[in-house]
Amino acid sequence: MAMKMPASVPEPATTGSTVEVTVTATATADAAQAEPSFDASITARAVATAELRRLLALWQRHEAGARLGQDPEELHQLRVVVRRIDATLGLFKRQLPAALVRARKTTKAVLRSLGAARDLDVQLSELAEYCAGLCERERAAAEPLQVYLESERERARARMLRALDSEPTRRWLELLRQASAESAEHQGTDPAMAVMPERVRRRFRKLRRSVGELRAKSSMEDYHQVRRRAKQLRYATECGAAMFGKPADELLRALRRLQERLGAQQDAYMAQNRLAALAAEPASGLPPATLFLMGRLAERHARVTARARRTLDRSWRRVRGRRWKALRARLEQLSESAVTLHEMRSPGLDTEEIAPPPLATVAQPPAPESRQVKH
Repeated sequence: MAMKMPASVPEPATTGSTVEVTVTATATADAAQAEPSFDASITARAVATAELRRLLALWQRHEAGARLGQDPEELHQLRVVVRRIDATLGLFKRQLPAALVRARKTTKAVLRSLGAARDLDVQLSELAEYCAGLCERERAAAEPLQVYLESERERARARMLRALDSEPTRRWLELLRQASAESAEHQGTDPAMAVMPERVRRRFRKLRRSVGELRAKSSMEDYHQVRRRAKQLRYATECGAAMFGKPADELLRALRRLQERLGAQQDAYMAQNRLAALAAEPASGLPPATLFLMGRLAERHARVTARARRTLDRSWRRVRGRRWKALRARLEQLSESAVTLHEMRSPGLDTEEIAPPPLATVAQPPAPESRQVKH
């Protein structure tokens, strides 16, 4: 049974971006079509609350399915929603209410409970894929491992359900609902086009530094740090995609490729470690044939990890090259316009008369109803 939300959250009216996009037609006779632009007066807090509304709606959509456990994708999507909520609270921690930012501790606890169950879903899926290519005798040897992992998953799911029903999680959802339902007069004063460019630049610098610190013998934790940084940059860019235009689209595609390769590497490494720990556990009671098969599966995961390391350089070049340079130019335009807007603002001046720099194109991702939340 799905946990009842403290109050209903309306489906967001945005089309996947949290920044309101408006289209204005030029007055000149030679204008062939309307020129896309965005509302220069929108605040960073308004961007944050719109994103939280969207994510709460997605929580409602996926929670029941995650609880039932019939489709592993539902749990995966719910985990991604919580990860994005955490990223939004971090990205706008200076604009959002202090109580909500402090609730990130609960956000991370929810993430851990979902992640433990999700990791076992992934491991069982990978085992099934591996066994599909085995002969009947080898598939039989894998059955004790499958039974063991299914038992572990049931225990992880029981812990997950207790976490979802807990009082801290309910208070967390209530805080999110209250923040996302803020009225316009409580939307803060920091302009989005002053805040967002700097947040994106800062996250790129952190990612660049993490990649630059990698060495031939770097640990998997170092690679995982790069993945986290790439994810943070991606989420920040997606929050301002309508403001940033086509350069954001181009960079996001490259970031997704980088993240996918690092994700495959991390999943294989974690699976390899779990198999090694299980093989070393006398209480598991697994027969020798199963242990031998687990060794072969661990070797397969090791090859995936090595292959992902070799492709990282190419994926990173696609991020830091012309794609980042194009977005960086757009960010500089926005920052300059924000300074101009601040300098020209006066009690008698209508800020809508100050136009932001034009967009070549505005990203228009599909509506939330028709798309799943990406990692």
